[in-house]
Amino acid sequence: MDIELKTRTADSGQNTPSDCEQIVHDLARAGRKAQRVLALMSDADKADALRAAAAAIRKAAPEILAANTKDLDAGKANGLAPAMLDRLMLDEQRLDGIASAIENVASLPDPVGQEIDRSTVPSGLELVRRRIPIGLIGIIYESRPNVTADAAALCLRSGNAALLRGGSEAVNSNRALHAAFTEGVASKGVPAEAIQLMPTQDRAAVGAMLKAAGLVDMIVPRGGKSLVERVQNDARVPVLAHLDGICHTYIHAAADPEMAKKLALNAKMRRTGICGAMETLLLDANFPASQDVVAALLDAGCELRGDARARALDSRIGTASDEDWDTEYLDAVLSVAVVDGLDAALEHIALHSSGHTEAIVTADQAAAARFLAEVDSAIVMHNASSQFADGGEFGLGAEIGIATGRLHARGPVALEGLTTYKWQVHGTGQARP
Repeated sequence: MDIELKTRTADSGQNTPSDCEQIVHDLARAGRKAQRVLALMSDADKADALRAAAAAIRKAAPEILAANTKDLDAGKANGLAPAMLDRLMLDEQRLDGIASAIENVASLPDPVGQEIDRSTVPSGLELVRRRIPIGLIGIIYESRPNVTADAAALCLRSGNAALLRGGSEAVNSNRALHAAFTEGVASKGVPAEAIQLMPTQDRAAVGAMLKAAGLVDMIVPRGGKSLVERVQNDARVPVLAHLDGICHTYIHAAADPEMAKKLALNAKMRRTGICGAMETLLLDANFPASQDVVAALLDAGCELRGDARARALDSRIGTASDEDWDTEYLDAVLSVAVVDGLDAALEHIALHSSGHTEAIVTADQAAAARFLAEVDSAIVMHNASSQFADGGEFGLGAEIGIATGRLHARGPVALEGLTTYKWQVHGTGQARP
């Protein structure tokens, strides 16, 4: 049974898990073969291919927008939430933004081949560590069709092949974007199999990707908690992801009151639904303007849930349950606690943080230095809003996601995070005694 026939069978709901495993294996083998070609391409050739992909997407705008209309109509008929429909929706401006983002990736420095370090050991061997692509990266994502182009561009720029599996709600949009992208890069000599889109929406195909050790080198999930949790629980392949964004902001006793109020409002209310949004506010018991900070949040429409001392600051603050301290609200809801100094703040964060982003607001440089050194999260900030936890804001140009694990890459993962390295050893005839 060829892939085309398996795809029709899978989409009609008649497939078996072994069918999906074969589809994934066939795609992965083709992707790995294409990646070997891609890994040898020059910086200029990869950048040129991405610019061609951006031009192809702009040219195919009518077809892509028509496909997106089908997805939007189906989403409305299926009762998709307004927020999900907004994430799904493409228009001319958003599509041009997708093409511009690809061009931006094309302009970024190529990490492949970069020398990390060089040394000479007592034997006289010269050792060089040099960046190389990871290989074949599987990206599993939901809702946002722009991820199809963003992930494809980042993988190609870093010399990796990609196996994309988008959500069923965006299936037509993803297929149209993928077709234009691959047409563009293929015109510049990139094998079309370097960027592949899963041809079936069957959930068994996701399971097959997660178990494809030896074929898929890394999985990157982009989506809601249930998706990321499933990937992390079921994967037999290394996963680069974060599950929750339970981000804390601690307002120290020596914080400037106006700065504290501004940063608390921005960290929570600028965009409540992103992973870098503040979910817990810690107020030092000796900070003199706590009432002003919580009043500003309440007046901005944020629901506050606090401990006893926080509730004493304003009668509008509700009671926080034990679960609130471990909840990623992604909404205009915030848990608030009053803590007795830096040590208590550090203890609270250690107990409840998800390892994403934490911030301290203070004019005390010694307190800031301790916070930055002792908080074990991927991103730690001083006198800045946690909403800056973003690859673009970090000057990385783009990101494939945020990672909170302790291996390989942490924080915003961009081109460098999509590489590994190898040792190159130069000798002059040495034989080990």
